[in-house]
Amino acid sequence: MLSTLTPKFVWQIFNDICKIPHPSHHEQMITKYIVDFANTHHIDCKLDKVGNILLTKPATKGMEACPSIALQAHMDMVPQKNEGTSHNFLTDPIQAYVDGEWVKAKGTTLGADNGVGLASALAVLIDPAVEHGPIEVLVTVSEETGMHGAFGLQPDWLKSQYLINTDSEDEGEIFTGCAGGVDFTSTFSITYAVIPEKHDCYMSISLKGLKGGHSGCDIHLGRGNAIKLMARFLAQYAQDVSFRLADIKGGSLRNAIPREAFAEITLNKQDLPKLEAIIKQYKTILHNELGHVEPAIEITLSEVESNKVKRILTTEHQDKIINWLNTAPNGVVRMSDQLHGVVETSLNLGIVSIEDNQFNTHFLIRSQVDSAKDAVVSTLISLSQLVNANYEISGGYSGWEPNLDSQLLKLAKDKYHEIFSQQAKIMVIHAGLECGLFKQSYPHMDMISIGPTIVSPHSPDEKVNIQSVYRYWELLVAILKSASLLK
Repeated sequence: MLSTLTPKFVWQIFNDICKIPHPSHHEQMITKYIVDFANTHHIDCKLDKVGNILLTKPATKGMEACPSIALQAHMDMVPQKNEGTSHNFLTDPIQAYVDGEWVKAKGTTLGADNGVGLASALAVLIDPAVEHGPIEVLVTVSEETGMHGAFGLQPDWLKSQYLINTDSEDEGEIFTGCAGGVDFTSTFSITYAVIPEKHDCYMSISLKGLKGGHSGCDIHLGRGNAIKLMARFLAQYAQDVSFRLADIKGGSLRNAIPREAFAEITLNKQDLPKLEAIIKQYKTILHNELGHVEPAIEITLSEVESNKVKRILTTEHQDKIINWLNTAPNGVVRMSDQLHGVVETSLNLGIVSIEDNQFNTHFLIRSQVDSAKDAVVSTLISLSQLVNANYEISGGYSGWEPNLDSQLLKLAKDKYHEIFSQQAKIMVIHAGLECGLFKQSYPHMDMISIGPTIVSPHSPDEKVNIQSVYRYWELLVAILKSASLLK
């Protein structure tokens, strides 16, 4: 049904993209699709050493004197699925479908982030109705896991003075700035002990049903972090039962708010009714505190086969892990003083795991202000030092500073008002757009970011509004048609 929607070229190409596996770092098939697309339509195409793709097309007749504009999208998607969904992101197509005013996916992320933007950029190259000056389409790799393509972009590759990033997620808003970010990983070694003889019960605690979402765009919505809620339970409530921790895990991406967390424990079977009562009590507490935001939250207890639990953590390392997770900061640190409703600084505890006798946590810190970002890093360093943990700081990038005098921004604002008789909102996004890194290689390039309305990106609840794709496309086409107004 997607290929019957309007604008037809955008939806037809997005439908193609959904059929092609393209999670981060597994972009070979989508790269081949884009290269084949270029060859089929006789469009100049080249790849750089990190895997970015640049497609170029001359101006349509009569617009040869217009300045060149680059359209930019990333080719990878976030691979998230619901528990119990049978889907292999390396081989299986996304099962996209129309549900009223929205396009969704069955049990997985949809990949509208940034698949619709990619589809729109490619559609510009083949839609005969689109009038434009010289066009460059830049498609970057592995944006979702560290912006590797943007980090590796060559300073002299693009020739355009103007760039339209297609990776924002609110139609009617024009973005002219974004947060910077940095990854923080903390690890420490753990030791194990023999399961006490009296512990004859092996259980798994599951905390599921949370909305999750984008750790930048959704961090201010008050959604629960499954890792933090599990840590709170183990630290505050489960202490009434003499349990021992065998394993704990939660989250899968540092830029997605964790929707699920799991802990495996052992205990005396006589204490099981008490644990069940405590879990029931905690579930009531969570529904009372978070029910308006997280109505589907669940915490459940299930039995684990005894032969699968071969050892437990020492009491020292059990306490160390629980206290570390319960203490770790998470969420909004500060709202912006200059931009109403915009988060200035935040961090997301995105992943926790035990692997190879090592306990691992992974945070993503975001801020509009580099010094504020550094302050959060300093806090995490201090916490790591308190528990003698090793830590690594990586993938740091600065934000994209707003330019309210941008010629491209003015053109986009004027065209939006002309088409829709409404004023577009000028925004700064609390997420990492690649524009911040592009500015390092192309400091004088004039940039904006626009896109359709995408709800719950980075989670299986992701959906894109059909009408917003049409409106976004109308604005994009109008900007390109009026490129002669750019100075």
